[in-house]
Amino acid sequence: MTRRIEIRKNTYLDSVSLMSMSTKANAVEGVTQALLGMATPMNKEVLQSVGVNDAAIDDARPSDLMIVIDADDESIDAAIQAVNDILARKDKGATGATEIRYRTLDGAFENAPDANLVLISVNGAFAAREARKALNAGKHVMIFSDNVAVEDELALKQLAHEKGLLVMGPDCGTAIINGVGLAFSNAVRRGSIGIVGASGTGSQEVSVRIHDFGGGVSQLIGTGGRDLSTEIGGISMIDGINALDADPETSVIVIVSKPPAEDVAEKVLAVAGAASKPVFVTFLGSDRTDSGYDNVTMVKGTKPLAIAAVVASGIDESTLDKHPLNIPLIEEVRAKLAPEQKYVRGLFCGGTLCDEAMFAALDKYDNVYSNIQKDPARRIGATDASREHTFLDMGDDDFTNGRPHPMIDPSLRLQRLVQEADDPEVGVIAMDFVLGFGAHEDPVGVTIPAITEAKEKAAARGQHLEILGYVLGTDIDTPSFDAQVAQLEAAGVTIASSSTNLGLLAREFVAKGDN
Repeated sequence: MTRRIEIRKNTYLDSVSLMSMSTKANAVEGVTQALLGMATPMNKEVLQSVGVNDAAIDDARPSDLMIVIDADDESIDAAIQAVNDILARKDKGATGATEIRYRTLDGAFENAPDANLVLISVNGAFAAREARKALNAGKHVMIFSDNVAVEDELALKQLAHEKGLLVMGPDCGTAIINGVGLAFSNAVRRGSIGIVGASGTGSQEVSVRIHDFGGGVSQLIGTGGRDLSTEIGGISMIDGINALDADPETSVIVIVSKPPAEDVAEKVLAVAGAASKPVFVTFLGSDRTDSGYDNVTMVKGTKPLAIAAVVASGIDESTLDKHPLNIPLIEEVRAKLAPEQKYVRGLFCGGTLCDEAMFAALDKYDNVYSNIQKDPARRIGATDASREHTFLDMGDDDFTNGRPHPMIDPSLRLQRLVQEADDPEVGVIAMDFVLGFGAHEDPVGVTIPAITEAKEKAAARGQHLEILGYVLGTDIDTPSFDAQVAQLEAAGVTIASSSTNLGLLAREFVAKGDN
């Protein structure tokens, strides 16, 4: 085994590109590990934590690109060349045309003065500085970067509000602005339903379900996951609601969020209540049923939220295929599971998809653990063993520190899937597969070998292991939704029709006796 370390001086690549290229580099024949990252202090610490120490790395500056390749001795040169080819292709567009690249925002502003939105995906240590430049230049901002201080987020959003601009993020994973998808997004038809979401995959899920039910999306405005915290106060959510209320192409407003701070929820609902349009709200994990405002309807679950929105937009509810729960299927799976198989393990790329499944389980069971559990007694870390019912958001910072997001590189999730299959008390493993712009080119195909291995492990001890999958995507997404579903079904995976149904099916499959 040979290790090659190269430092490319003053070679900046954004985090989205680095995640994608790291995944491709690790797929090169002969490569056992490929690490690509900017030489920031945090990334250097990550390399040290996995045993990579070198004077060249110590001397590298944050503007330098670090490349670490571990490969077979006879393959190292070919591996390095393959990585170089990947880096070279970064300079080309999808059609082979050269991209226009600028070294600074000032250069971009000078050469593209009509552009009014800047997507920031630099290391979090520098994201606030670049976002402030964009706001002072009169541009809306989407901050994909995470690890931005909450104090910086508040200051940026206050500045944007004063200037009549939007800040989406930090840690904003999805948006669709005027039909253009940003960061992670799905291909959905244009329409009259506007979404503002403090949850990335939750917003994606709602947009996909709206498309599935025949509706369309006017705008999808992300806010970042901390926006509805007490510290931030819902600034971007409130500005987003007002923007959609003023948008002539939007007739219905949808709000989706992970659990908000109660005081901020009240502020958001008050703004929604003052809107001139019908507003439908899902606060995941909340039991609230009354908003207190005539035009604001509280809805539990992302699928019911999408149904309510499309009906309000003018679609006849009687024409909808609502994909009700398949009761005979539930009974069939229960009959296959042994008495001791009483737990669900959820392995999710999407944080909101994990939330929705976890909250469905919490409605029925109290022994539910997660790395995103609000109850400290039921919270586990990324390296902790699962216990009883466990739902893991593998896109959380604990899992992605120094690694690509699992929607791009699912390798950690594949390892965990096989590991979970060793527990004879596990009856169901629930998983999401996210399609669309920015995600892995074949998320199902890369997972099939691990699914097969997991089911074979259970079969070897005389058990049936139920793998329950949900594909988040539309009929116009790439890769093909139908093809991804067909691969899963061929591997013996049961398919849920929505995130809501995934959570309900998972908890019911393992119900025993009076549960």
